[in-house]
Amino acid sequence: MSPAAPASARAATTYDELLALARAGALGPDPAGARISVAFTTRQAVRHEGRGTGYRNEVLSLRLAEAVGSCAVEPGALPDSAVEDCVGADVARLLEHPLLPVRVAALDAYLMHVTPHAPENGARPVALPAGTSLEKSRARAEAVAGLLVLPPGATVLVVGVVNSLLEALRSRGLGYVPCDLKGGVTEWGEPVVTDALAAAGRCDALLVSGMTLGNGSFDPLREHALRHGKQLVMFAQTGSAVLPRFLGHGVSAVCAEPYPFFWLDGGPGTVHRYRADRPGGTR
Repeated sequence: MSPAAPASARAATTYDELLALARAGALGPDPAGARISVAFTTRQAVRHEGRGTGYRNEVLSLRLAEAVGSCAVEPGALPDSAVEDCVGADVARLLEHPLLPVRVAALDAYLMHVTPHAPENGARPVALPAGTSLEKSRARAEAVAGLLVLPPGATVLVVGVVNSLLEALRSRGLGYVPCDLKGGVTEWGEPVVTDALAAAGRCDALLVSGMTLGNGSFDPLREHALRHGKQLVMFAQTGSAVLPRFLGHGVSAVCAEPYPFFWLDGGPGTVHRYRADRPGGTR
């Protein structure tokens, strides 16, 4: 199975359209002929040195040939049977799996194989230096926040609270509204809202986790950004090969981080940055 034409050959404007194109084999080789060789979950808990709060992650990852696609889930939400369902299965079947995170991970693996993160596909690599978990988190945050083009004093909706991202925004003189389905407060005691769309109207730009693909909230946020001409920057461990397909269709930039993620290893790493021709516009 060999890689096919670049993403620009066929465009989709919604996640469901992209999924339908992949199912039909319109984006590359027939997915019925592509089998997942390895399926696994990664579970971790972290509390960076010097930080008062921590968090947990759980990610489903699927390997197709040389490519790994991933989808984060709420810890404990994915049944153990999901991994067994995926290993050895063909991608076409997994693109119709009843669990949304499985469909997202399968699409990510397929698109990572078809259009890997490379300069010829629009990616610009950014090196992450070796370091502690906090040092690497901050380096990743700088790569993400640098994709926003905003004047000091602007307000950013941050969907998927990462304290290092909030630090990076603050250092640029930007305000923010932190949002996460879990609610709670940030490291600095700021309230975290739970309804992203309700908060989006009072923000100048959106900085959104790829995890929204796995819970179905991505397209409404993308449509809001497109309708109101706002920048939408995605930071993507989930769907790192999926989200660049929406550049110019509501997504203005993507910081793509395929597996293995920065929090798994203290050595150097790489993220891949993409930009649309015009933030918030169509190409």
